[in-house]
Amino acid sequence: MKNGFRQSMAWLHTWTGLLVGWLLLLIFMAGTASYYREEISRWMRPELPRSSVSADVAAERALTFLQHKAPQAESWNVTLPDPRNPAMRMFWRNPESMVKPPVEGERRRRGGGRFGDATVDPNTGEEIAARETRGGDFFYRLHFDLHYIPVYWARYLVGFCAMFMLVAIITGVITHKKIFKDFFTFRPEKGLRSWLDFHNVSAVMALPYHAMITYTGIVTLMFMYLPWGVSVAYPKDEEAFFSEAFARLADIDTPTEGTATALPIQQLLDAARAEWKGAQVSGFTLYHPGGANAVIDVYQRDGKRLSVDTPSLRYDAVSGALIEASPLSGGATQTRGVMYGLHLARFADWGLRALFFVSGLIGCLMVASGVVLWAVKERPKHAKSGKIGFGLRLVDALNIGAVAGLPIAFAAYFWGNRLLPVQMAERADTEVNVFFYAWAAALLAAFIWPKRLMWAWQLYLGAAMFLLIPVINALTTHAHLGVTLRTGDWVLAGFDLMMLAFGAVLAYCALRMQRWQPALSAAEKKKRQAAAVAAAKAQESANVEANA
Repeated sequence: MKNGFRQSMAWLHTWTGLLVGWLLLLIFMAGTASYYREEISRWMRPELPRSSVSADVAAERALTFLQHKAPQAESWNVTLPDPRNPAMRMFWRNPESMVKPPVEGERRRRGGGRFGDATVDPNTGEEIAARETRGGDFFYRLHFDLHYIPVYWARYLVGFCAMFMLVAIITGVITHKKIFKDFFTFRPEKGLRSWLDFHNVSAVMALPYHAMITYTGIVTLMFMYLPWGVSVAYPKDEEAFFSEAFARLADIDTPTEGTATALPIQQLLDAARAEWKGAQVSGFTLYHPGGANAVIDVYQRDGKRLSVDTPSLRYDAVSGALIEASPLSGGATQTRGVMYGLHLARFADWGLRALFFVSGLIGCLMVASGVVLWAVKERPKHAKSGKIGFGLRLVDALNIGAVAGLPIAFAAYFWGNRLLPVQMAERADTEVNVFFYAWAAALLAAFIWPKRLMWAWQLYLGAAMFLLIPVINALTTHAHLGVTLRTGDWVLAGFDLMMLAFGAVLAYCALRMQRWQPALSAAEKKKRQAAAVAAAKAQESANVEANA
């Protein structure tokens, strides 16, 4: 470690950022995409219609569907359509007596056991035969579960990276004593200086966002990272802590008693809206449907609430009497809910969500420029010895495979959604595998030949794949730009336009990388100047001799 406090912070900033930089880039890119996970999910299921009915009509049609589909279920759960998700999603729980014992060697399919689910068109009340996909939820889960790694270890690994990121942010602020001046300084075509300026600008431009998203990301899993307080206070029943701390309604496990007709769903939803002073309903769960002891839990939509913890009400579904409301949380729980809400940004309208998205993209650029900057700084040291060391070669390969390779993987995921057969078995898992196969191929190519041209080739490939997504969409579905722009469906049209924008940016980066020449060092400049002067003198002497 170097002498001096600021030099020590610079050393710590470099290594905390580099050691986890490539995984952080994946986390940042997947997390940034998650701001539009509902919109991504809708594009990846083009069969879903646009909703044109009210929440009350949709709720009535949901109950009609469930009465025919799962009349003997113990509970029905319905998520009502909203502006970002036009379809209704519903789940139900079947009695144990209806569950068939699994056949040896046969994988149990969804809906064929204890639980069932369906996606329903709120306009007609009919089930939608939409393609199986994880949609935007894949990116949401990827940015903290890492998919193939066991969830427990993946979340610890992500938390470890987030803590390193927080250290890198703090030490970066300490290191740059001219942080505000650096924000306005960018010197292109200056080699190492240009990379450093770009890294500084991308870091300072969205610094409050970077600090917020990193810290709140750690807070979301704080009970996993620091479980000892809960264990001491609730040594025998930790689940009781979460019920009390997060003000959950008590679970209902009593059997169904008798039969009775429930009140109209509109009346129950209106009662909840009145209780909440006009707040909208996101969905409901009906326990013991058709029973004399039927109760309904009504959930409030996130709306403009910062906190991720939304209120809920429980009514007697037959009489309409309010049984209980979720109690107010304590100060610590409310603080945690607000931090969690800031991380997810469900409260954001379209403008604020776009600002979060752009800030996330700037965070991706910050991480990417940081890992590239280390390689640019180290290259002259290796050039003096005339040999590229293993460490620099490894970093070069990882840089290409992550910075240029991840866009290829993202585009491949969308290609898979459109090109895989709609009725394919295990289709959602295959789409995810396509993402990782494409990324693995990019990484392998980078390790085989970690050169500047590989940067350009992978960036060109990523650009072409993004630019072709709207074309493939037009060839395989009826939800293409020719239709969505004419009908004003800006969710689907916006997705295709963003793919074109990403492709154009990647193509520009590839062109710049192809034409890029490393800036000369000061010593090399002096050497070339001396050679030029010597050549000029030699030419002058030759001319004098020729004239003599």
